[in-house]
Amino acid sequence: MAPILDIRNLYKNYGSVEILKDINVAIEPGDFLVLVGPSGCGKSTLLNCIAGLEPISGGSIAIGGDDMTNVSPKDRDIAMVFQSYALYPTMSVAKNITFGMKVRGVDQATQDRKLADVARQLQIEPLLNRRPGQLSGGQRQRVAMGRALVRDPKLFLFDEPLSNLDAKLRVEMRTEIKSLHQNLGASMVYVTHDQIEAMTLATKIVVMKAGVIQQIGSPSEIYNRPANLFVADFMGSPAMNLIPAKARTNGGGTTIEIARREGEPIVLNDPRAKDLPADVIVGLRPEDIAEPGFRHGETVQQADCRVDIVEPAGADTYVMTHLGGKPVTARMHSETEAAAGNVHTFAFDLAKVSYFEPETGHRLN
Repeated sequence: MAPILDIRNLYKNYGSVEILKDINVAIEPGDFLVLVGPSGCGKSTLLNCIAGLEPISGGSIAIGGDDMTNVSPKDRDIAMVFQSYALYPTMSVAKNITFGMKVRGVDQATQDRKLADVARQLQIEPLLNRRPGQLSGGQRQRVAMGRALVRDPKLFLFDEPLSNLDAKLRVEMRTEIKSLHQNLGASMVYVTHDQIEAMTLATKIVVMKAGVIQQIGSPSEIYNRPANLFVADFMGSPAMNLIPAKARTNGGGTTIEIARREGEPIVLNDPRAKDLPADVIVGLRPEDIAEPGFRHGETVQQADCRVDIVEPAGADTYVMTHLGGKPVTARMHSETEAAAGNVHTFAFDLAKVSYFEPETGHRLN
């Protein structure tokens, strides 16, 4: 079966400025692809290229096995949901949803049936006679999604659809979009700068920086095995701790020495680590630096560190210290006895460690 979306060697230039550089992405039918990265990384430009709203400077785009590189947006069999909703203010919700079908000459019975189906799915049946100005932001977003759903396209495109919503509504709408994807089995491409949205929604994530793909993978792969320092730092909340260290290889594995702000360095023994350079960046998620007793096994090693800050966060408490000249965050339980200014024992799970080359930022293990 051909990929539902197949992008090969895509370039996008504005004059002499390269915006997208050698983009290669393919997704299977039913995939939920999320393009994520900081502002200016090129993710929205790439979405517009897929939609045909931006001409590309090189490469090709295929949708459903058909070459769409130079095809008009209206002929690409896509539906797009914009950040700004883009609703017609003088039309009712029902007419906003059915307008595209009316223009395409869809018969009235089909229009009515599809309108009823999406209104039920999105729980907007009581809103059908209202106009957009009478709706909340979340309701407008549901209408915009409904307009896309009635098209039944090969590919749905979402351009930061939740960024205008408040935090609580954003979580609710995120759940609705995930539920829609699961129920419809539709193929979706979704742009966001919010890495939590990316992790919770995607079946496949593309992490971008400065027009270049940094890593493609499942949420688990991106989170647990980041390809470089940028991905490690960008994906995760709080971000992965990236700690400068010294590596000493011996017959039994590798000793990792991490400077403390006071006293002798922490010495951790990692029997799995092989052939590391003398200078290395140790990457550990906050949950992998935990309270003693909550992590067990031969890969867990303990060290005493002075606590800088304690931040209660409900079920978890974030405890900050300094290692390797960098602030380091540990995720401990809510009843931890760690206190700012005191020395506390931290448990490091070396089974979860990532090693990076300091100069290039590339992953080493």
